[in-house]
Amino acid sequence: MKRIFHILTAVLMVAVLAAGCSNKNIDKETEGKVTTTEDKLKVVASFYPMYDFAMKIGGDKVTVTDMVPAGIEPHDWEPAASDIANLEEAEVFVYNGAGMEHWVDTVLDSLGNKDLVTVEAASGITLMEGHGHEDGEEEHSEEEEEEHGEEEGMDPHVWLNPLNAKAEMENIKNAFIKADPDNKDYYTANYETYAAKLDELDQKFKETLTGFENKDIIVAHEAFGYLCSAYGLNQVGIEGLSPDSEPDPAKMEEVIQFAKENEVKVIFFEELVSPKVAETIAKEIGATTDVLNPLEGLSEEDIKNGADYFTVMEQNLASLVKALQ
Repeated sequence: MKRIFHILTAVLMVAVLAAGCSNKNIDKETEGKVTTTEDKLKVVASFYPMYDFAMKIGGDKVTVTDMVPAGIEPHDWEPAASDIANLEEAEVFVYNGAGMEHWVDTVLDSLGNKDLVTVEAASGITLMEGHGHEDGEEEHSEEEEEEHGEEEGMDPHVWLNPLNAKAEMENIKNAFIKADPDNKDYYTANYETYAAKLDELDQKFKETLTGFENKDIIVAHEAFGYLCSAYGLNQVGIEGLSPDSEPDPAKMEEVIQFAKENEVKVIFFEELVSPKVAETIAKEIGATTDVLNPLEGLSEEDIKNGADYFTVMEQNLASLVKALQ
């Protein structure tokens, strides 16, 4: 019995050694051809559009972590200790800026990771003024406005204009090259591919929306200023830049009257925000409701089905056409 045990042990040791040699041979054969997880640029993105853009530019040279979980509205989201820990280990941090991430300055100042390359993707884009609060709402103090990202009253939703999205991708590309100059050509090629696709998307929006006489849309919150400005539309928001509060009765009546006077037949809401207010207005004026997605975050189902910036923007265009006809 002992003899059999020793034989089996010897066979097992030979098998293990052979597997080790085989793995070494595989490693030698694939050396320089396979990028391991350890070799990839570690990137953290503040919320979905930044995650999607970083993935498109970085391709298989990066690992990207989206700070805001799927299905969560990002305006009032706050980073947890685990998110700070991820930033301490990251090489690049991608955020939108323009007041979208109200927490970003405080978090970055607290980091010990002084080698972190940070990129404010909206840098260099001309910002539009927005409405941090509606008429009739209580004014925020300066401290409260800073906490909610409204300190400058600017609209942060720049990515909804495809040409702005292209500028954000270029900023991300430049940050990746700074952090990983050896892969400059790879990041540049990816950027050029998606820049061309964004130019095509911009042209499609222009050609599709030009002919409509009706230019008015009613939206859940004023996230679509850059899109509307680019394509000659007029947005009326039920809420301001942030969708975190319900409008007062005076604002509701104002929107209802506007819809009646301008024969608006569709009230847009968002997947990540309750449609209750939009449904109330639609019922009052005999309109329907539909989704217009600001791409602030996608649901788990959307992600599972392969949705991204381009598929969502194509669906937004289809929804706009349906509403404006």
